[in-house]
Amino acid sequence: MVELFDTHCHLSDTDFDQDRSAVLARMAEMGVTRCAVIGYDLSSSETALRFAQETDGVCCAVGVHPEHADTLTPDVLDALRKLAAFPEVRAIGEIGMDLHWDTNPSAEVQKKACIEQMELAYALSLPVSFHIRDAHMDMITLLKEHKSILSGGIMHCFSGSWEIAREYLKLGFYISFAGPVTFKKAPKLQEAARNVPLERLLIETDSPYMAPEPVRGRRNEPGNVRYIAEKIAELRGMPFEELAERTTQNARNLFAF
Repeated sequence: MVELFDTHCHLSDTDFDQDRSAVLARMAEMGVTRCAVIGYDLSSSETALRFAQETDGVCCAVGVHPEHADTLTPDVLDALRKLAAFPEVRAIGEIGMDLHWDTNPSAEVQKKACIEQMELAYALSLPVSFHIRDAHMDMITLLKEHKSILSGGIMHCFSGSWEIAREYLKLGFYISFAGPVTFKKAPKLQEAARNVPLERLLIETDSPYMAPEPVRGRRNEPGNVRYIAEKIAELRGMPFEELAERTTQNARNLFAF
């Protein structure tokens, strides 16, 4: 049986409160046996942990998203440290930089929050799930300047070119592709998906956001990671089953799950 691992979803969010059991059933039907539920602030991190504790095949990450970087007080950072002591927490995230919206905290505030959480991940020997939007060069510079505290991890929902992907690969990260890789007008992203070394390739949904073809425009859910795997297998000219096996093993290695 094909097994798939959705490395980034928000299944514990309120978007799924009305039909979460049905979503889990559809995951199983699509061959998705594991997923990582990701926090984006303290409250969602606490919820993700509870969900992982209650649900088979689910691990989680805790962290503060760059859009909420100004909420990362010393008390919040300490609370994240306490959450990360639970065995279900397999990563710190999602953290990073997002310069897309003018309403987001300043770049300097985001960098400070990112570095503090990278330090936490390093101290706990946990990988990191990075959210990067319209900030690849800033992020690459930051990572190179802080090589001593890199603990590995994922470039979640990768949105850059193959040239950008190579920079992250040099730093030891996995590249994870979400729904946009299935879109017709995504040539640079598809080039990256063809070229990322198989041992550094991951797949995700980022559900409930960014549903892939052929369900684009609907609420996304973890079972749809199968469509992403099928598209990348097609792009690489390889059997879907092999792509599924390799990405699942990569995810299990990264999360130790």
